Amino acid sequence: MEALLQQIAALKADIEKTAEEGADALEAYRLKYLSAKGLVKSIFGEMKSVPADKKKEFGQILNEFKQIAENKYAAWKEKLEENPGMGAASTVDLTLPGDAIPLGTRHPINHFLDHVISIYQRLGFSVAEGPEIEDDWHNFTALNLPEHHPARDMQDTFYIQRNPDWLLRTHTSNTQTRAMETQSLPIRIICPGRVYRNETVSARSHCFFHQIEGLYVDENVSFADLKQTLYFFVQEMYGKNIKIRFRPSFFPFTEPSAEMDVQCQICHGEGCAVCKRTGWLEILGCGMIHPKVLENCGIDSNKYTGFAFGMGIERPAMLKYGINDIRLFSENDVRFLRQFTSNT
Repeated sequence: MEALLQQIAALKADIEKTAEEGADALEAYRLKYLSAKGLVKSIFGEMKSVPADKKKEFGQILNEFKQIAENKYAAWKEKLEENPGMGAASTVDLTLPGDAIPLGTRHPINHFLDHVISIYQRLGFSVAEGPEIEDDWHNFTALNLPEHHPARDMQDTFYIQRNPDWLLRTHTSNTQTRAMETQSLPIRIICPGRVYRNETVSARSHCFFHQIEGLYVDENVSFADLKQTLYFFVQEMYGKNIKIRFRPSFFPFTEPSAEMDVQCQICHGEGCAVCKRTGWLEILGCGMIHPKVLENCGIDSNKYTGFAFGMGIERPAMLKYGINDIRLFSENDVRFLRQFTSNT
């Protein structure tokens, strides 16, 4: 037992003399004294050879030794955390400039959306925003889509709750209805934002995407005003020589209604998977606002008329940038995103 006491005394002296250097030295100290195979545990293992009448005395000595070893480690670690470079000869010149942090770029959807907004702002449209979680009235009923209306089947909706209905908006038209209810006339706005529909994900469609819709309400607004607005937008976006066509269509909230196609810029009208081999791609729907919609929003349809249009952002962006799969926009593949710079 005397030899064991001398060994403990020698170890305590070694602990006191151990220089407190860097992190590597601290880890070496921990392994030597405090690890599962360290000296503290090894010394405690000698308790089995101590006579029964000496165990209490020897236990106190061992506990004191353990406390010294642990206190040394704790104080050393605290100093190292306060001064990480302690005990190490630094080879870094701290006066040199730091490494530049690589900057990301704006997402191509945001690039395209900013471009669209800038075109319409030149025509006097202002930007309006609305909630992505919407009630049934502003998303459907106010737009001449009452309950059980068959046109609701045109949009597969993600419902959050029933009675009353709350849902993820299927278009940014909810922003238009809110604007017509609250803003003074005339109204000339564009409504960008994310929308949600329960659709099969493919190269052409997704269950969430972005839209921008436009609304103009005033006295004597005509379909000719609508067409000239859209002609200006498409030519500014794709160039003066872009081929355009209007097709009659149906939307419950506009009458008359139309869809506008542009020549596919990926295949240049030859036919490809994106345009379904037709050479044309539908980019937006439009029409004169239905009188019922105006009345639902508290506007006198005998005095005021208006037009509305709506387009997804992803599909025209695919045309603009020559992208053949809409899923690339949301997959966050860095190889794809790095192709777009702030000048795109």
